[in-house]
Formats: sequence, structure tokens, C-alpha cells
Amino acid sequence: MANTEDIKPRHLEAEGEMDYDYVNDILFFKIKNREYGFSIEFQNMVIDIDEEKFIVGIQIFDASKFLRMSKVNLREIPRWRFNAKLEANTIEIRLDYQIKLRNKILEKNPIIIQENKSESLSPQIVQTI
Repeated sequence: MANTEDIKPRHLEAEGEMDYDYVNDILFFKIKNREYGFSIEFQNMVIDIDEEKFIVGIQIFDASKFLRMSKVNLREIPRWRFNAKLEANTIEIRLDYQIKLRNKILEKNPIIIQENKSESLSPQIVQTI
């Protein structure tokens, strides 16, 4: 793997969107208006990379099991934010979102950390607005 420790992270902040496939239990977060390049698969997730090699999306399969919440709650997320950080050998994705449970808004903040085995990805920070 190329040494990326001395390279400063590139930053991307853009408008995002979220979708949930209730039938197949797939949660999808993505940055709008970015051209898809390729995907990296691990565990029950797929990370989408654009042509400029920024992380621009994540699909979580069996999302209700992975996030430990009902499919009904995942269908009605009122607010969310997707943040991805790539440093040297680690991909870190933070999903900040709210769910409504019995008329209360609850904050959820799962963090997904995975080893970066791709030599083509350099350090970066990605945020949705």
C-alpha cells in the first residue's frame, strides 16, 4: 500500500440524500450530484467512491439488524448527516440521524470503522449538509 500518512486530507462537503428500502431492509446514504466511480464491499455494506476518489455513499444491508432498530423507524428518519473520514489505513463513517419513537426524537450516532485495503484512496474528509 502507498504511504499516505504525509498527505493532507482532502475535504468534501455537499448536499446529501437518504433512502430506505423497507422490503429489502437496505439503508442508503449518499452525496448528491457526484459521479459514481467504483464500490468497496465489506461485511454487510457497500461504500461508493466517485471519480475523484471521494467516499460518496454507503449502503447498509440488513440495516434494521445492524442498527438494532425497527424497519418502521428506519423508514421515517426526519434528520440525518453522513460523515466519512479516510486516514492512512482506516475508513471511518459516522451516521448521525434522528428517529421518532413514541413521539420522542432520539439521536443515533453509529460509527463504522473498516481497514482501508484500497491503494487508490488517499486521505479525505466527507460531510453532508
